[in-house]
Amino acid sequence: MAKTAEEKMNEKLEKEYYKKHKRMYRLSASDIVFSIINYAVFFIFTFSCIFPFYYIFIQTISDPSLVASGAIRFYPRGLTISNYVNILHENQIISAFVVSVARTLIGTTLMVLASGLIGYLVTQDKMWKKKLWYRFMVITMYFNAGTIPWVMNMRLLGLEGNFLAYIIPGIVSPYNIILVKTYIESIPAELEESAFIDGAGYMTVFRKIIWPLCKPILATIAIFGAVGHWNSFTDSLMLMTAPEAQKYHTLQHVLYNYLVRNQRVDTSAGGSVQTVSAAVKYTCSMVTIIPILIVYPFMQKYFQKGIMLGAVKG
Repeated sequence: MAKTAEEKMNEKLEKEYYKKHKRMYRLSASDIVFSIINYAVFFIFTFSCIFPFYYIFIQTISDPSLVASGAIRFYPRGLTISNYVNILHENQIISAFVVSVARTLIGTTLMVLASGLIGYLVTQDKMWKKKLWYRFMVITMYFNAGTIPWVMNMRLLGLEGNFLAYIIPGIVSPYNIILVKTYIESIPAELEESAFIDGAGYMTVFRKIIWPLCKPILATIAIFGAVGHWNSFTDSLMLMTAPEAQKYHTLQHVLYNYLVRNQRVDTSAGGSVQTVSAAVKYTCSMVTIIPILIVYPFMQKYFQKGIMLGAVKG
């Protein structure tokens, strides 16, 4: 079927458009060099971030004698899972894992709820003495009584040997509240005003408007809180000392005790030095890292968006 004059004209225009933009976007030699350098730098940076985790992992699945001699470099040798099996046979390891998971979930949830609500309240001009309470909260970030007064205070509050010792102190986090407050201030005020005009109260506005819009920053502080709770070790070591409180030992605490029991005397240098098998140390590190590595990718997109938007205002 013969083409019409209009179709021929359209094809001619398309070819001219393609040729024009092909010349426009043709990479020069300097652009190619820049792209190569750019990709090389990012590859090196990515490799430097990933390799330490890979290095630790191959040490945990290699023959402990080869690990101790430093023979493991880039790939595992003498494959074995005995290191993980030995940790799984450790007393309290399962209960400690449950305690750490429960602490992380409950503590992070309450912290996110408190940070979201308080962050919203301190943005409201009608809040009584708003500036006073906000400054009073912020000043706690700069002053710390120290470890001994903190332990004494926890004992006086009856939290020694109590699971709530993991939860209550971390519910209010001034830093996270500041992030949420800054993020809320970036939300157009007209959204709240229209809801108030329709007869909504403060809690309704917070629940139906502010909370859904704050998901990125709430996911960001959730990551901060979850990592903090999961890696926390000092509170368990200092407050869960009684025999009846051993059921509240966290995973970090139990792994620390496991490392202590696996110490050996090294007399090769003529002295008596307490050392721990390298394979044991690597395995304990990997056990604590894996859960965070699993959770973080699912929260990364919220983390990036939230931390950037939360830093727009000072």
